[in-house]
Amino acid sequence: MIELYTWGTPNGRKVSIALEELGMPYNVHPVDIMKGGQFTAEFLALNPNNKIPVIQDSDGPGGRTLTLFESGAILVYLADKTQRLLPASGIARYHTLQWLMFQMGGVGPIFGQTHHFRRYAPQEKYSVDRYTAETHRIYGVLNQKLAESEFVAGGEYSIADIAIYPWISRFELHQLNWADVPHVKRWFDTVGARPAVRRGMEVLA
Repeated sequence: MIELYTWGTPNGRKVSIALEELGMPYNVHPVDIMKGGQFTAEFLALNPNNKIPVIQDSDGPGGRTLTLFESGAILVYLADKTQRLLPASGIARYHTLQWLMFQMGGVGPIFGQTHHFRRYAPQEKYSVDRYTAETHRIYGVLNQKLAESEFVAGGEYSIADIAIYPWISRFELHQLNWADVPHVKRWFDTVGARPAVRRGMEVLA
């Protein structure tokens, strides 16, 4: 059984989507980050970096309990454990990890700043413009890639798609014209129609 410590954010939803896609049983432990739940002693014992999500797997490597934080690391672990959503070896594996890192290092941090300034400091024009422009650039990179393949890392649905989808789902904050990125829109609709994605997005909605 997986214990999932999470909240209704894009990073949290990556893991709930993956667990639903993989059919792995899990319990949800809400960590209310709006009320400082991530700073409690109990949560800091799981993740000293005070960020969600965290998982605990009572059936980890060697039959030992594994506690794991950082959403990208969690996705790789779950995929490797089940031998799904991430190629086991070869070029396809590294292409998938490449696009997962693209989300971790680009999509998440930049979109997160866009969300922050548009919601909480819209008067900060320089910051709003800077992060919105970079958000649009990232959409352009995705659109070009998805013009060439059905899914982000190629022809197979993977943890790279799972990692990116919850961030795109907040497109209302991105001042986006879907007509400018039709391949992203096609991909977004395809991924969003998956029953497991819908269930994962509803966790702590």
